[in-house]
Amino acid sequence: MKKFWVLFSLFILPLVFYIFLSKGIYKYANLPILTENVVDLIVVSPVTTATFSEKLTVVCFLGSDINMAKASLFNLNQTIYKRYYQKPFFQMVAILPQGLEKEYEETFKELAAFTDTGKWHFIYASKENTNLLFDSFDTPFKLDENGYSEYAFIVDMELRLRGRKDDEDTKGGKLYGYNMKSVSTLKNKMKDDIDIIYYQLKKSAEKQARRKREI
Repeated sequence: MKKFWVLFSLFILPLVFYIFLSKGIYKYANLPILTENVVDLIVVSPVTTATFSEKLTVVCFLGSDINMAKASLFNLNQTIYKRYYQKPFFQMVAILPQGLEKEYEETFKELAAFTDTGKWHFIYASKENTNLLFDSFDTPFKLDENGYSEYAFIVDMELRLRGRKDDEDTKGGKLYGYNMKSVSTLKNKMKDDIDIIYYQLKKSAEKQARRKREI
């Protein structure tokens, strides 16, 4: 019996650990692409300098109900933005209804009072262009009558919507967006998925560096 446990600890246990680790790394290293060819921000607002290209973007649609928008905005800011705004390539984009600039002014002042908002982009767009962008995500969701969605979305550097295909809490497994009303969803799902993309970027950069050294 003693011999068995010695063999188990020397050979079988390390093998089990390796298999577990390999599966974990594989899962961590791959965040599915759910939609390609997302419309870029210049199409939504010709005056904006923001773009999805070469950026890792969290985008939300806040609508004309300021109170509802404010709660979602502050949840997203506290849980996601403050964690990543110093990371390379990262930005946050809020799509807002054209004509409500003054109505949102006080909300943004409150946000800026305790947050460096340098990586936030607030883009005012017509209803048609807002719908154009939202529809390009090709999700099962719809904007409400105020132009609001309770979901925030991840768009990568190549204008692709990223998410999950095996989410245990979603019918069919596909997680297109992350509920901004749920701090636990933002902490436990969106944060993890953004970390995966940064892991992918790190590994890609390391691979390119190795290739350059080999040349």
